Amino acid sequence: MTSTQSLPTVQNCSATSCAYNEDSACHAAAITIAGDNAACGTFVEISFRGGVDANGVVGACHRSECKFNDKLECTASSVQIGSGKDVADCLTYEAR
Repeated sequence: MTSTQSLPTVQNCSATSCAYNEDSACHAAAITIAGDNAACGTFVEISFRGGVDANGVVGACHRSECKFNDKLECTASSVQIGSGKDVADCLTYEAR
């Protein structure tokens, strides 16, 4: 199991409508990558901003076919979140 200190950070996020996004930085404590298009499952549009005072990390990845996925945890050094097929997809995702 990966320690929380070694979880990959969200390097940048261009999903500016997300409540966790501030100045293209993710402030969710941890995001989940899921869905058919490696979507950020933590993405939420709401009328206020939230999150922590640090960059978000990838807490879980449900895309087992991604080359960076090891036992449902991301092994990439960092990830980028942005518009793909969804408003907020993991742009670092790569199929094995």
